[in-house]
This record gives sequence, structure tokens and C-alpha cells, in this order.
Amino acid sequence: MSQGSSQRPEGSRHRMAVIVDEGSNPFELGVATELFGLRRPELDRPWYDFTLCAATPAVRVHAGWFTLTGVAGLDAVDDADTVVVPNRPDPEVAPSDAVLSAVRRAAQRGARLVSFCTGAFTLAGAGILDGRRATTHWRWADLFTTMYPGVRLEPDLLFVDDGDILTAAGSAAALDLGLYLIRHDHGAEVAASVSRRLVFAAHRDGGQRQFVDRPVPSAPDVSLAGLLAWTQQHLDRPLTVADLAVRAAVSPATLHRRFRAELGTTPLAWLTVERVALACRLIERGEQRLTVVARASGLGSTANLRTQLRRHTGLTPSEYRQRFGPAADPT
Repeated sequence: MSQGSSQRPEGSRHRMAVIVDEGSNPFELGVATELFGLRRPELDRPWYDFTLCAATPAVRVHAGWFTLTGVAGLDAVDDADTVVVPNRPDPEVAPSDAVLSAVRRAAQRGARLVSFCTGAFTLAGAGILDGRRATTHWRWADLFTTMYPGVRLEPDLLFVDDGDILTAAGSAAALDLGLYLIRHDHGAEVAASVSRRLVFAAHRDGGQRQFVDRPVPSAPDVSLAGLLAWTQQHLDRPLTVADLAVRAAVSPATLHRRFRAELGTTPLAWLTVERVALACRLIERGEQRLTVVARASGLGSTANLRTQLRRHTGLTPSEYRQRFGPAADPT
């Protein structure tokens, strides 16, 4: 993810504009409002300066269920650090020229652009996705590639981070991408706090696969919730996939199938993401010794800690500490 747009002076607020267009899905609007718009005094830090905006004073949402009024004009986009573009009830119908023009202006000045579900059609329609990686809901993937063959669509992924442009798949993936943005802007500890406030289990990352159509099993599978919760409490242990399989009383092959079915990822990939998240939280809480962070998170060595942290956050441990750690000067 691009670092520039989200870096602001100490104490200032990241400006976020969410564009509402004719037919926008209220669920995605609700996700953006819940994650970025609500005040969170328990976090004791500047939160987002959140604005809903539209090309017209009144906008009918999906299927005309209600009309949204009292929102700002599209000039709010010109001052925003992050712009969430509208999704499309009918992806073949382009947004208004005013919306497309506002999106293009935001892209030209380097704002961070975000889309949920069919919002990728809005970005592509504005002409800013050619040659870029993106995703959209699997149901519209074939139509998207037909309409915009120049975009590097990755239809299986929950969300795609292509630097200053981030795209999410279905509606629920908007929550995953939103928490990812909060983690990038405020760190893992804050993202975990917001996740708990939402009562939303943050077990999914962008590399996981969408839940595409598949036959309904003849009998329900056993949930992984208990195993996931236990593992998160014992990340300091040198756990392997075989260890998790024993804990779940299944074979490693069965455990792989369950992870794929429920989380869209492998046990090892999920375990690594959880270890990195714990390492990030330890750094944020002020742990200076990388050997302690590596051991407590189960990453083992400081070399592996550095490798995994850079792979998953784009930052070295010292860079991560400088950005999200306590005010004390890092050693």
C-alpha cells in the first residue's frame, strides 16, 4: 500500500470522502460509516475526518429503498486523502460524468482510492485501472474482464492492495478491507480493538479466496472457531500444521480442507498472519527487544521477524515501531 496519502502531521485527521451515487448499496455505505465515520473516544487518537458526498443534493439508494439527503457536494473529494468510490447496482451502467471526473481528479493528485464490490467498475470506468491489479465480486468477474480487458483482475481474492488503489470483492469483504486500512493507518492494536467493537472475527486477509459457488455438503462441517481461538492464545509455541491437526482431532489433509472451506486459506498461511499481527501488537505496546517479539509471537528468529513483517506490512520492525510504537525513541 502506498505510504504517502495516509501519513499526516501528528494530531491531524485523515480526510476520507465516500461518494454516494444513484443506486449505491446501503450495506457498503454502512460499512464505511461504521468503520471510519463513528467517533471512537476509547482509542484516544485522532480518527478519520469522514464525509459522505454526492453529485446531487438527494440520492436514491439501491432499488429506491430510501433517499439520502444532506450530504456534501463532490468538491469534498478534492480535499480527501482517501476516496471510497460508489459501487454499481448494474455494473454495465456507468456512473455519472460528474462522479467519474471527481474520481479521476483524486487519482491525478495521488489520493488513495478504495472500492467495495462492484465499485471496481467505477474505477475502471474512470480509466485509472488499466494495467493495475484489482478484484470485484466473483459474480461479475467475467463481465468485468470483457468490459475492461486491460485490468489485471484477480477474481478469487477477497481484496487487492495495489498501492494507492485498493479493491474489495463482495459486501462482507468490505469489512475485511476496511479493517486492513485501519491496520495500515493506525496499527494492529487499534484494528483489533475496532474488530472487537464490531464483534467481527478478523480471521481473513486479502490473499484469501472468495467464497464462490460450490455444492452444499451433505452434513455441516465442524467449525474452526475453537481451534482458532486456542491457537491465538498459544502463538508463542512452535506450532505446526500437524500440531493443529492433532488439536482438532483430524488429519492434516482434513484440516487443510476445513481451512479452505471456512477461511479460504491454508492453516500455515493463517498461522503466519496471526503471528505477524501479534508481533505488531507487541511492538506497538513498546517492546523494544526484537528477540522477545520474535519468540513471543512464534516467529522464532529476528531474521524471520524482519522478513515476515516486511512481507505483510511493507515495513521493517524499526519502521513499524517509528510509525505505530510509543513516543519513546526506539533503540
